Amino acid sequence: MNPFTLIRPKTFEQASQALTDRTYALPMLKAGGMDLLDHMKEGLLAPDALVDVRRLTHNSDAPGIRRMVSDGEGRIEVDAMVTLAELASNDLIKREAPMLAAAAASAATPQVRNVATLAGNLLQRPRCWYYRKEQFDCLKKGGDRCYAVEGENKHHAIFGRGPCYIVHPSNIAPPLSLLDARVHVIGSDRDTLKITDLFHSPGEGVRDEHTLKQGEVVTHISLRPEQTSGFYAIKEKQSFDWPLVFACVALRLSQGRIDSARVCAGAVAPVPWPLPNVEQSLIGVHIDDDDDLHNACASAADGAIPLAQNEYKVRLLPIAVRRAVRIAAGRPAL
Repeated sequence: MNPFTLIRPKTFEQASQALTDRTYALPMLKAGGMDLLDHMKEGLLAPDALVDVRRLTHNSDAPGIRRMVSDGEGRIEVDAMVTLAELASNDLIKREAPMLAAAAASAATPQVRNVATLAGNLLQRPRCWYYRKEQFDCLKKGGDRCYAVEGENKHHAIFGRGPCYIVHPSNIAPPLSLLDARVHVIGSDRDTLKITDLFHSPGEGVRDEHTLKQGEVVTHISLRPEQTSGFYAIKEKQSFDWPLVFACVALRLSQGRIDSARVCAGAVAPVPWPLPNVEQSLIGVHIDDDDDLHNACASAADGAIPLAQNEYKVRLLPIAVRRAVRIAAGRPAL
């Protein structure tokens, strides 16, 4: 690694200022540092300044384990530096947004969850092996091709139509999209944006995945509770692996019948992927009618265009959605 300056700001405002300080050619934020360290070790990034925001909180009156609070309007605030382990184990989140707690608990390993932060999970870079290896000059690094199109594409996208076939790496972004989450930032002319506006497709800019402006720092996330919600991931190795597909579901039920549904899929597209066809098909279905539920979820992969090695995702996605629906309704997944 190249030498770098370590900056420890005392406020988010100072962190934002450090990112725009022309003293440094490439200042970068560090929270848990899991993804950043991987990039530096692989030679993909060589920042000359790291701005350590790990100990910052947007609410100085409620630091540490009290960083998750109800805001008086029915929404919940979660500090950007909350770890995935804290998110997974917090009683408020488990009660008011169980799919978010489950998604956090499903990510990576206990060791990683104890370090990785909420904001870091949202803003981590793709796990595509062509992007992650320095020797491949792919589209995302300024090259002229996506090597996954004709290469090893088992874990790549089946939705989105390129030109880059990454899947969004965050477990947390899809459930937050169903929780109408807002991302609160400092360092520009705006102070908040919808979670669905935080990310963009490769067609709108292939070199990055988010819409944060230079100098913007995420301070916290606010979300709307969804108690009747569920998460289900299918992995090759359930204990620790990147998901092959996963689904998040939020329901409104009346006497066991689905009045409305919101569904979002992960690990299948470059952004969190909503499934409006499934949402519409689920209306009126009784949660204990297995045949109707199976038929309603069968449209989950409509419009998918799989690559040579990932057609299996077309078959797995309806299964993940159906199991997430059952979990949301308080039923066993299988």
